[in-house]
Amino acid sequence: MSVTIRDVARRAQVSISTVSRVLNDTCRVSEEKRRRVLEAAEQLGYRPNPVARSLLTKETGALGVVVPFVFGEFFAELLNGIDAAAQERAFCLTISTSHRHEHELRAALQSLHKRVDGVLLMTPEMPGEQAVAHLPEDVPVVFLNTRLSGDGYAVVNFDNAGGFRALTRHLIALGHRRIAVITGPEAAFDAAERLRGYRMALEEAGMAFDPAWLIPGDYSQRAGYEAVQTLLAWPERPTAILASNDQMAFGALSALREAGLRVPEDVSLAGFDDVPSARYTVPSLTSARVPIRDLGARAVQCLVDHIQAETPPAPRSLVLPVDLVVRDSTAPVGGRLHTAAIEPTARKA
Repeated sequence: MSVTIRDVARRAQVSISTVSRVLNDTCRVSEEKRRRVLEAAEQLGYRPNPVARSLLTKETGALGVVVPFVFGEFFAELLNGIDAAAQERAFCLTISTSHRHEHELRAALQSLHKRVDGVLLMTPEMPGEQAVAHLPEDVPVVFLNTRLSGDGYAVVNFDNAGGFRALTRHLIALGHRRIAVITGPEAAFDAAERLRGYRMALEEAGMAFDPAWLIPGDYSQRAGYEAVQTLLAWPERPTAILASNDQMAFGALSALREAGLRVPEDVSLAGFDDVPSARYTVPSLTSARVPIRDLGARAVQCLVDHIQAETPPAPRSLVLPVDLVVRDSTAPVGGRLHTAAIEPTARKA
């Protein structure tokens, strides 16, 4: 039989309301009564019922998290960062996925209503304002890696365009001119931003943008594998391939190896995100390092600040920097020793 708040009150010889005040720290209680309540709760092994407490305080002690997927290294790192930051602030998590479909997003948000104190929301495939139409207006929301048309919500993004621009400039500096790009999902904000960075670098180098060098992808390893099969059928092959994320770069690397092509001697290859396994591929993968865990931690900080503030703070827009990390998968055309200048932010890892 579970111990109740009545049992604690009886053991401490105080009222139920006094036990509630002590355990929730809502009002001043004499030190003597506080000591008796805490000792009684400890002796009886009493643990407050979070559901019952939420009915009284209107707080759940939980944060909702809605992301497109939970598989893959990017989302594992992101959720680890969110979880660590939430635990530091004594919040637990309720996690749902949208699979990049609006009807699943709507169902996920509706399931979170009244079960969480606020929501972290990643919807790169749709504007943030469209996504929150499925939530009551009074629910605190912080977006991650999402496009917002206004400044009505807090958002933590990373520099997608700047990171992809740095990767493209790196390849151009190595002498590459036929640079193919395996793009992300057509409707995704981050994929569009990375493509914008590619075009910026080409323009800065005086090179024309040719959409024929773009191969559609969906951020999966299979997409990267199939994209390379398409590229290898072309009469003029690229000397370098830029994958819009590391997962597609891993698939591309497998397809190049199966075709008997060497990386980077025959084709240079780079990814984006710099997930942990990028440094362990053979050859190790040049990538753009996204501060994935920090992205999640910053978003939690913004959300908890909103939840705990007496007056909701003004929405903040943060853009985290992305670093170029040069490894063994990129080299000058023909695979010669690297002599070209690299971005000042680049680093060997």
